[in-house]
Amino acid sequence: MSAPPPPPPPGVSPVTRRTSTRRRLFDAAVTLIAEQGFSATTVDEIADRAGVAKGTVYYNFASKNVLYEELLRDGIDLLADSLRRAADATAARGGTRVDALDAMMRAGLDFIACSPALIQLYVAELWRTNRTWRATLTSVRGRAQSVVESVLRDAVDTGELSDELDIPLTASALLGMVLVAALDWQSFQPDRSVEDVHAALSRLLQGRVAGGGQARSGA
Repeated sequence: MSAPPPPPPPGVSPVTRRTSTRRRLFDAAVTLIAEQGFSATTVDEIADRAGVAKGTVYYNFASKNVLYEELLRDGIDLLADSLRRAADATAARGGTRVDALDAMMRAGLDFIACSPALIQLYVAELWRTNRTWRATLTSVRGRAQSVVESVLRDAVDTGELSDELDIPLTASALLGMVLVAALDWQSFQPDRSVEDVHAALSRLLQGRVAGGGQARSGA
C-alpha cells in the first residue's frame, strides 16, 4: 500500500484544507477502484489509503457513489482544461488549428501518463449504462469533447479543414484515439516514450484529418 499524501501544513485556510483533503480522497479512491473495482472498494479502505478518518469521507461526500461521481467530474474537467490550455497556447504562438489539435493530443497523453488509473476508470464507465452517475459522465464527456469540437469548427470556418468534416464524430474519434492509445501504451508498451507515442498519433492526425483539408485546398 502506498503512503497517503502529506496533510496540508498548519495555518492554511479551511477552504484550502478541505480542497487538499478532497484531493487526497480522490487520489486514494481512484487508485483503489482501479486496483480492485468499485464494488469491492470500501469507504474504510479509501479513508485508510488517504490517511483520514472514515467520518472525513462522509463529511466531504454523502456516499461512496457521490465520491466516485465527483471524482469523474473533477478528473475529466482537469483533462478538458489541459486540452484548452494547449489549444490556447498554440494559437498565441501563431500556430494553425491542426497544430492546436496536435498540441491537444500531446497534452492528453501527458495528462493520462500522470493519471492512468483515472482514465482507465473513465473508459470503463463509458460502457456501463446503469450507473447513477451516468448523466454526470455524459456531461463531463461533453465538456472535453466540446474543446476539440471548437478547434475543429474554427479550422473548417477558416478553410484549414474540409467543410465536409463531421465535426462531432471527428472530435469523438480524436479524443477516443488519444485515450485508448494512451491506455494501451501505459499497459502494454510502457517502454515507449511519450514523444514516440505522440509522433505516431500526430502522423495519423496529419494524414487523416489535415490531409482532407490540404487536398481540397490544392484542388
